[in-house]
Amino acid sequence: MKLSRSQRQNVGQWSPFNQLTRLRDEINRFFDSPLPMRWGGEITSPMFEGWNPSIDLFEDRDTITVKAEVPGMKKEDIDVSLEGRTLSICGERREEKEDGKGSAHRSERYYGKFYRSIELPAAIEPGSVKAAYRDGILTITMPKTEEAKRKQIDVQVS
Repeated sequence: MKLSRSQRQNVGQWSPFNQLTRLRDEINRFFDSPLPMRWGGEITSPMFEGWNPSIDLFEDRDTITVKAEVPGMKKEDIDVSLEGRTLSICGERREEKEDGKGSAHRSERYYGKFYRSIELPAAIEPGSVKAAYRDGILTITMPKTEEAKRKQIDVQVS
C-alpha cells in the first residue's frame, strides 16, 4: 500500500505521547477524589458526578496560581479551602429554570455539585492566598513560603 503525500503528512503529525498525556489526565481526573465526600450535609462521590471544572496550575519563583473554569456560577456558590499543601475547590452550579413555555431540544450543560482537590507543588503562605472570579474563571493566587522559594546559590571559583 502506497500513501499519498497528504496521508503521510497526517501520519507524521500523530504523536503517541499526546495520546498518553491525554490518557494520564483522564485517569488522574477519574481518581482525583474517588471516595465519597461529605459536602453541604450530603455524601457525594465526585467520581460519579456529572462535571468537574477544568483546572490549570502555574508556578513561578514566588507564587502558585490555579485557574478553574466555573462559568455561570455566583461567588456564593464556590468554596475554596486550603489544608497544608492541598487546595480544594467545591461548589454547585444550579440549573436555570425556564418559564415552562416550550420544550428543550438539547441540554448539554452540566449542573450540580462538584469537588476538586489538588496537591500543590510547594508550601504556601495560607494568610496571603487571594481568589478572584471574573468571566467564568476562578483565579487563586498563592504566595510560596520563603523556605519553598527557589534560592540561587553563587558558585565560588577558587
